[in-house]
Amino acid sequence: MKKIFLLVTAFFSMVAINAQNTTDGLRYSLDENIGTARYTALSGAMGALGGDFSATGINPAGGAVYLTSSLMFSASLFDIENDANYFGTNVKSFSDNVALNQLGAVFVINNSNEESIFKKFTIGVNYDMSRNLDNELFIVGTGNTSIGEFFLAQAQGIPLNLLQLQSGESISDLYQYLGESQGTAAQNAFLGYQGFLFDPVDPNNPSNSSYISNIGNGVFNQEYAYLSEGYNSKFTVNLATQITNDLYFGVNINTHTIYFQQSSFLLEKNNNSGSSINRVGFENNLTVNGAGVSAQLGAIAKVANNFRFGLSLSTPTWYQISEETTQYLESRRVFEGQNINEIVNPRVINVYEDYTLRTPAKVSASAAYIFGQHGLISFDYAYKDYASIEFSPTNDIFFRDLNSTIGNTLEGVSEYKAGAEYRLNQLSLRGGFHYEESPYKNSEILGERIGFSLGAGYNFGRFTADLAYSRSEQDRNQQLYAIGLTDTSEINSVYSNFVLSLGFNL
Repeated sequence: MKKIFLLVTAFFSMVAINAQNTTDGLRYSLDENIGTARYTALSGAMGALGGDFSATGINPAGGAVYLTSSLMFSASLFDIENDANYFGTNVKSFSDNVALNQLGAVFVINNSNEESIFKKFTIGVNYDMSRNLDNELFIVGTGNTSIGEFFLAQAQGIPLNLLQLQSGESISDLYQYLGESQGTAAQNAFLGYQGFLFDPVDPNNPSNSSYISNIGNGVFNQEYAYLSEGYNSKFTVNLATQITNDLYFGVNINTHTIYFQQSSFLLEKNNNSGSSINRVGFENNLTVNGAGVSAQLGAIAKVANNFRFGLSLSTPTWYQISEETTQYLESRRVFEGQNINEIVNPRVINVYEDYTLRTPAKVSASAAYIFGQHGLISFDYAYKDYASIEFSPTNDIFFRDLNSTIGNTLEGVSEYKAGAEYRLNQLSLRGGFHYEESPYKNSEILGERIGFSLGAGYNFGRFTADLAYSRSEQDRNQQLYAIGLTDTSEINSVYSNFVLSLGFNL
């Protein structure tokens, strides 16, 4: 991602335009099965158990299950393996990241009044990485649609005089003006025109709004690289209490942070008859920063001696998000028998107006059976309606249309988690299973996510050490661009997570 910073520091102009889409809404709404090692090993099926920092992040009543004040931190190794199939060509890519993904402390205050129904109060603070956004994806193959179609589609209807430099005007000047007055499509059309990817039908008419491609029909050797880094994190203040011996209640106040950088580059080559352009390189960079707030309510009830049931409600998260983008185009054209390299680099940062994103609320129900000191089994169910994702201000026509698209393409999702733990003196062995439905009505866009987990822990008395491994898999069809070059690549992604947690009694 260093390349991004070199680009954006070269020239610092600002434009205000719109570019959000459904993918942005999902990126900050989806969760992952990451947290403490015990939570990860049980696949997150801990809503009725509590006594764990990540479990308290699902059901805040879990904070009151702690018997003693504690401190815990967790480190993770995240690994993603992407297998991309594009027109019969398979390419594998890998991404690894090591992070401190959890750090928390809880303080238990026992009530000395034995006649009170309130047995204890707990106060906890915890940092969790809700989602790791590091990824690498490479798509390679021979397609039959050119990237030139992306630029040509956005140029149609735009007057020629808006794409031509005037006397004394620079590439940066006009690119910035188009962003301020016409939007992203006009900027893309400008890049394509200045890179000689297409010509006007009537070059002598300044009002000409029809264009023809300079790239001949045929086959195109294409390489697409996608790199991202970042995270979605949550800082939680938990307040919980135990009432009698059987009821636990809690509340979480959460603040959220988004940090995300993304870079994509498409390289296309062709030797097609009638093509005066035989090479195109197109780069897009995105930087996102955001902050949000949410809250949670939860309860756990003991039924008889062995059963526990939990219920929790997570409010939507309200984010304030800022975005910046940069673009770059290079092409190679044949002119009078010679290859000429064209570089269109505006060196302008597109600064978008801050917007608000509301992610879905979440309802969770859980149950657990505890076999005394020997082990337990647990089950969690959760529901989120991704069709309720909303961008605002809603009086903005762009956001109204986007919210309508989200409502028509996304839907409510059920998530199932199951976990089991067997204890042998101080040693605990764990395993779990998790399954989440696709958020899309058309599951071919993004499929269901399914996985399992394993782990072990040892209680040394004053401190604990836990290890976990989680693996999940998901298929999707990734469209290269929204218009023009809309060919898709079949992606199979395998997500692996190794977690080490160390806990200390205070």
